[in-house]
Amino acid sequence: MFHLMFSLPWLIVATRFIAPLPWPLMVKVLLAAFLLVASQYHLFSRFTSGSVFAPEFPRPLVIGFNLFFGAIVLLAMMQVALDLVSLLIFAVKWSFPAVPAEVRYTMGIAAVLLASFGISQAIRVPPLKQIEVVIPGLAPEFDGYRMVQLTDMHISRLFTGGWAAAVVEKTNALDADLIVITGDLIDGSLDIRREDIAPLGGLTARDGVLTVPGNHEYFFDIDRWLGHFPEINMRILANEHAVIERGEGRLIVAGVTDLSARSTGALEPDLRAALRNAPADVPVILLDHQPRLAHRAAEQGVALQLSGHTHGGMIRGLDQIVARANNGFVSGFYQVGDMQLYVNNGTGLWPGFALRIGVPAELTEFTLRRG
Repeated sequence: MFHLMFSLPWLIVATRFIAPLPWPLMVKVLLAAFLLVASQYHLFSRFTSGSVFAPEFPRPLVIGFNLFFGAIVLLAMMQVALDLVSLLIFAVKWSFPAVPAEVRYTMGIAAVLLASFGISQAIRVPPLKQIEVVIPGLAPEFDGYRMVQLTDMHISRLFTGGWAAAVVEKTNALDADLIVITGDLIDGSLDIRREDIAPLGGLTARDGVLTVPGNHEYFFDIDRWLGHFPEINMRILANEHAVIERGEGRLIVAGVTDLSARSTGALEPDLRAALRNAPADVPVILLDHQPRLAHRAAEQGVALQLSGHTHGGMIRGLDQIVARANNGFVSGFYQVGDMQLYVNNGTGLWPGFALRIGVPAELTEFTLRRG
């Protein structure tokens, strides 16, 4: 079913875009065949690694697959839009308009150019995004406290150890008080990704590195990954909290496991357990990979929740569909009761559809301010 769904854009392109072109039949067949191969990117990924989430091709080939698969999806969307316009004209004039070949050529070129731009934006080291956030009840000692959020790095054959090292260098240059990682660090098993993720062990901040698992960690032997992260200087908050102190002031950073744990038999997310024995009347910042249950965190007195997972929707317009699958949360700040929710666009992206158009990646620095 998964692969059939991802074949539908190719079917639209083959029947509605390629077939009407004024080209020799053999040329159209060859083009359709080439795009059919590109459309089966995820099927080939299963052959190389057993999972659609970890394409184990050389990086240039992963980029190429994303380029042409992305172009197919974009071109299918354009073709559907063109067909809808044709239907509207038919409803008025009772005849379908003739579509000049030049219109289709323009659509094809635009799809390839947009896909090229989209993948270039996806795979770059993200720009710095600086945000000030007011935390009610924040102790004076924490006014100006700086915290960097990394999320959805998806370290893989696309986001390699070299990319990770560049992210680490840019993050460390900020000289932050705390670094938090809100899940989906990897795509692949520990045996395959060990060297690529190694640069993250170089992340440094005065109060260390705190992380929670995302749903993708549960696709690749979650217990082994949770055992490995502390070996590279990350503290895992699996339904736990950390108390950070500055003089007489305190700040709580709590973290929960991912909702995917429910289908794997692993430790399910439990915010009450995460906050058990936490000091009273101290602001709580929650790390939760998925934003969809933010209302529950708000009910338990969390001041700020940091999430990822959505990748910001990746493409402007598609973000509204992604929002529907996440209780309306997709990118940026939301007020949920008395709690602020920030949904990060992501530092990286799932290598299965690595395009960003109008939704930039981000390396996010928060400066906390007193309310």
